[in-house]
Amino acid sequence: MTHDLLDALVNRRRLVELPMCRSFWDRLRDRRVDRAEAAAVLAALSTTMPDPATVTTVVQSLHERRPAHGHVFPAAVNIVGTGGGPRTANISTAAAFVATAMGVRVVKTGSRASSGGVGSIDLLDRLGIGLTRSYEETGHLLDRFGIAFAGYFVYPTELTRLARTVLPLDLRTIGRWINTVGPFLADLPVSAQLTGVADATHLPALRALAAAQPEKRIWLCANDLGADELISFTANSVHGALDLQVQPVGDGDLAQLAAQPEDDVVEHFLDLLAGRGPAAAVDTVCLNAAALAVAAGHEPDLRAGFRTARAAVADGAPRALAEQMRRVVAHG
Repeated sequence: MTHDLLDALVNRRRLVELPMCRSFWDRLRDRRVDRAEAAAVLAALSTTMPDPATVTTVVQSLHERRPAHGHVFPAAVNIVGTGGGPRTANISTAAAFVATAMGVRVVKTGSRASSGGVGSIDLLDRLGIGLTRSYEETGHLLDRFGIAFAGYFVYPTELTRLARTVLPLDLRTIGRWINTVGPFLADLPVSAQLTGVADATHLPALRALAAAQPEKRIWLCANDLGADELISFTANSVHGALDLQVQPVGDGDLAQLAAQPEDDVVEHFLDLLAGRGPAAAVDTVCLNAAALAVAAGHEPDLRAGFRTARAAVADGAPRALAEQMRRVVAHG
């Protein structure tokens, strides 16, 4: 039957198997999946997170379709969240610049805002720092600046086909699952990844996806605030090879992390890189940068990494790096 995957996802009377997924992607490629079926598959995945085995199978079926590219970015790390938490300033993008100023190589993936506001890609557009269009360009920027922002080429082309197939339905509405597992869909050959998880009930499925990528050190971070990044003023759990609890490093509340009006977002972001912002926001950025440094093996522990991050911010190096990239990348 042509609707085996849909039946397994919706009725959950049988296991989702690779042949079902392969058939669905083949038919999608050949334009034999109509809008109703595509939307139903996405809704079935997004309404309630499937069991870890199902999630792993679907993601594996996408990865196996990717052509080999032969590129590796050794000792580089990625920071990316699942989205869906409180609307905050661009913490992960700021942390990427701070970590780079600490000497960590960073290749970051991200997305546009799913429900208003400014996502990491929206922010980069406003900064004039474009996404890379190939592994070669990514490597070039990484060698030049110590940081690069990988473009859509790292994601399966099937996602674009799905988005086109369900039009005029919005993928952001019926395809929330894609954002949630997005950190594991990118073919990004880095050594480590820090992934913030907004909904802790998704941790079992995401842990299974992390286990399926043993070549990469993956840390999953969660907290009771439902934020998809480490937060400086609350306890955070980090799930990886060794699970650990990260205690608060200061005081604050979510209001101090709130996203800024779109007209002010660039200047606010650059000020945050220079330490000119709410203390809780600066601490949160530095805590995430510290985690990147530890995951990369650049710092021995979070406490030491946090001190180094704060010193980098005080020195002005992260903002100077962002300004340099704006001048060079925006003008070719």
